[in-house]
This record gives sequence, C-alpha cells and structure tokens, in this order.
Amino acid sequence: MQRRDKINYYLDIAEQVLERGTCLRRNFGSVIVKDDQIVSTGYTGAPRGRKNCCELGCCTRERLNIPKGQRYELCRSVHAEANAIISASRSQMIGSSLYLACHDAVTDELYGEIEPCSMCKRLILNAGIERIYVRNTRDTYTETITSDWLIFDDSLNGSDGY
Repeated sequence: MQRRDKINYYLDIAEQVLERGTCLRRNFGSVIVKDDQIVSTGYTGAPRGRKNCCELGCCTRERLNIPKGQRYELCRSVHAEANAIISASRSQMIGSSLYLACHDAVTDELYGEIEPCSMCKRLILNAGIERIYVRNTRDTYTETITSDWLIFDDSLNGSDGY
C-alpha cells in the first residue's frame, strides 16, 4: 500500500473542513500545521451567532456583481484562513504551514486557482505562518513562502481592487 504524502494528506483534511462552509460562491477550508501536528482549522462562514449566507439565501457580493478579489468588506463571512488563525495562539503558528483548499459552492468542484486575499495575507504574515500550500488538483498543489509577500508587496501596486 502506498501512503499519501504529508502535504496532500493535510490538503485532504482542508477539503473536509471546507464542507462546513456557508458561502454561496466559494467554500474554503484551511488547516494550520506545526511540527506535524494540526494546530487549528477554519472554514468560510459568518461570525458566530450571525446568520450565514446559506440561511439568508443571498450573497451581497453576488447580488452586487462584485468581482472575485474585491470589496470583501461587504462579505458576511470570515475567511477560512482568518478563522484558523483566530483559533490558535501565535506561539503555535510561528513557523507553521497553512493548507488551503477551495470548492465552488454551486458545483462543489475543486477551485484550484486561488490564493489568500490581501486581508488574509496580512493576517498570515502577522501570525508568523511561513508556508502556504494551495490545492490545485487532487494530487497537485502550489507552495508559497510567505516571506516572498514581503519582497513582492502586491499591496503597493493596487492589484485586486486595493
């Protein structure tokens, strides 16, 4: 029997976590891992106690036809990466890796061409997370070293609406 490699193992878990998501556009799941131990998980959903988009039956960003990557302040949801970070102490996250997977909420198909939004990038940097693994297909992924975000600061060029 051939064992699943560790990166895809944690990405498989991120895909399971996203099944709790409540977004009507895309559901994300994230897993923070340090020293081969899961520190926390997070999925896309409204803050605790607030109604989520599934319950309301509408998405404000969808209704306003807002493109991907823009105007996240209008979204009811807390992003998966943010929820995972909120659930962990900073000491657990320093030097950790974050595994991220996304499915289209309508088709439930893997949505592989993703990256954390500009707000989540700031949270990830402040949390001390060193690597991001994004699921592209069942067996492939993209690895990002977060310190590259400091060198190639996309917040300075006005991309993605910011």
